[in-house]
Amino acid sequence: MMKAPASATPKLLFLLLSLMFAQAARAQIQEVTVTAQRSPSLESKTPVSMTTLTAEQMNAAGIDTPGAIAARVPNVEMDYAPDGLRITMRGVSNADTTEKGDPSAAFLLDGIYIARPQIQNLSFYDLERVEVLRGPQGTLYGRNTTAGVVSVISKAPINRFEAWVATEIGNYNSRKLSAMVNLPVNDMLSLRAAMAYNKHDSYLTNGLNTGRKLGKDRDDLSARLSAKLKITRDATLVLRYDHSKVDDNNDSYVPDTNFYKGVADGKPVPYGSGTRTQLTYNFIAPNAAIAPPAQAHSYKNTSGISADLTWDLGPATLYYLGSHRSFDHDQLANFYYRVQPALALNVRESFLGDYTQNSHELRVATNSEGSFNAQAGLYYFREQSSQLYTFHDLDVIGLPPYYIFDHGPTVATSKAIFGQATYRVTDKLRATAGIRSTHDDKSRIGSTNFQQAAAFNPATDFKLLNDASLATHQNTWRLGVDYDLAPSTLLYGSVATGYKAGGFNDGCLAGANQLGLSCPAALAVPAQALVYQPETVRSYEAGVKTRFWDNKASLNLSVFKYDYKNLQLSSVAIVSGAPRFVTSNAGEASVKGLEAEGQLLVTARDRFNYALSLLDAHYVRYTPDGVHNWAGNKLDHAPSNTLTLGYEHSFPVANGEMAAGVNARRSASYLIAVPAQLLQYRVPSYTESDATLRYRPQRGAWTVTARVKNLENKVHPINIDSFGMLTPSDPRTVDLRLDYRF
Repeated sequence: MMKAPASATPKLLFLLLSLMFAQAARAQIQEVTVTAQRSPSLESKTPVSMTTLTAEQMNAAGIDTPGAIAARVPNVEMDYAPDGLRITMRGVSNADTTEKGDPSAAFLLDGIYIARPQIQNLSFYDLERVEVLRGPQGTLYGRNTTAGVVSVISKAPINRFEAWVATEIGNYNSRKLSAMVNLPVNDMLSLRAAMAYNKHDSYLTNGLNTGRKLGKDRDDLSARLSAKLKITRDATLVLRYDHSKVDDNNDSYVPDTNFYKGVADGKPVPYGSGTRTQLTYNFIAPNAAIAPPAQAHSYKNTSGISADLTWDLGPATLYYLGSHRSFDHDQLANFYYRVQPALALNVRESFLGDYTQNSHELRVATNSEGSFNAQAGLYYFREQSSQLYTFHDLDVIGLPPYYIFDHGPTVATSKAIFGQATYRVTDKLRATAGIRSTHDDKSRIGSTNFQQAAAFNPATDFKLLNDASLATHQNTWRLGVDYDLAPSTLLYGSVATGYKAGGFNDGCLAGANQLGLSCPAALAVPAQALVYQPETVRSYEAGVKTRFWDNKASLNLSVFKYDYKNLQLSSVAIVSGAPRFVTSNAGEASVKGLEAEGQLLVTARDRFNYALSLLDAHYVRYTPDGVHNWAGNKLDHAPSNTLTLGYEHSFPVANGEMAAGVNARRSASYLIAVPAQLLQYRVPSYTESDATLRYRPQRGAWTVTARVKNLENKVHPINIDSFGMLTPSDPRTVDLRLDYRF
């Protein structure tokens, strides 16, 4: 065999390195424009801890619901439980998704606050980007932002024709279809229409072979119509209408005993029984003969209309954003309902809910390029809803056969005035101050009915009044500085506050009278138990955002510390003989941590991305039952560390280009607690990986993508409720997608 001369080796190495660096010289990290501070700015120049996902990134990764975002964002968990989307940021979350509860992180669609978690996990389609802001955002975004903000921004109409269609098939009988068309009518008006259809079978298995279909399925159809009207040279109006119809199944759980032993002893211990067993429902309730599970359903319809006006007045720009949204929900579910540590029943629940919300914001922002910039605004929000819950099948343990929760109207209003100003101290140093003053009103009337049959009979049944209201006023503020250490390096620091609105539990104060029902002292609830106060937080944060290696590498690094007071925690407990959702102020909590994320372009064809989080989130003062001390215990969904690594390589092939990528996320263990039962479930550490292969022909209008999610095919708990119903994560899925652009 001929051997290359020794001198050829360094020459070959030099040639390879030269080619690699020549390719790297052509590679650049693309800038993304965001509106995290309510005005356009480059993400790398925005002094906020945030992650931005573009439409291209989400399409490549197969992210088509909010719940799929968390795998790409540090210190964020977004899980779709049967009762709605649960957003946890830096260990801060909320379990009360009922009409009287509020989330800890705000979810926005085109700037509109979406109040109900049940309609937050809708389809992503025809989006511009998603911005995830971590940390309290109380000044510019208002209440219910103690954890942060998830802002979903759809694409607005543009003044040129474009259209695309995409179709997808996969395992679990998955099929998807989405499409968009944009039409310029004339120089003043452009129209845009988009739709998405998604359907797949259940990820769960009915091991009882009864023919009952289970949840963790998908069946939704969504559409959006948008119009952009250039009223004058300086004024533009964007109108949007969207509608979604969801027909899925809320029996999307398995008993917690599929994942844990020792639950009956109050000390759950995780064990591995294999993915197939963990996703199989085999529970036969002792009351199954007289209370057989029914075929569950969850029918949801939601629609909204919004108007977004931008009017350049010269020295300042006037913004108006108004919206009306509605949501109705018809559900029938079967509960795995643990009534004693070693006894669980089948309990059937039906639910009817109707919700409407209206919001208006008027804001003015200066256009000056000088040393001073400011914005100020007024905000109004009102939500009204009514609900009818029906629980039955608890009579086998001596309780009434039917519990009816008939509530409405439940009304929540919020009014706010806010302002924020930035002063350029020097060419490199800026100082920011902002404040928001908010007044919240909440009220609800209704009753808890103890009935012998589905229809109320005054001779045998009785009602307990639920009547409560709460008015609170809160000021939130922000102080910050940012400094250009170099043209591509930004240092920033801030102190900010945020809050989540207070609320109330079931019951009434002595002497109350509504709906023809009185509240005698013997049945009244003390004020301190009926009402819970706003949750407040003060955060301290410092960070750096930098681009280096000739804009081929980036690093966003932040450190933070929170002081929480009146942390709101919720779970179901039996109160006055009826199951009730009870929320209380936990006392105090401490959160501190570090986040780092960025990209590295080794060559024009090789891209790495990474995200690291370190977190210490625990209770400082909390006794869930007034006896047991949980001080020092971790907050829910707060792993001490997570690490995400991704790599994509593109290479030419015959008549086209191929791109192959892999993304993996490792999470340390964390807790899911049920305070009312004094249970703490430890979720073991896990790793979940995805792989993608994409082909695009030269000068072709189409792209084909193959994806595998959860290569390991391992599942873990994402939610456990007070009854013992455990929602698992998704198993391995495989899909093939075809995109065509006209």
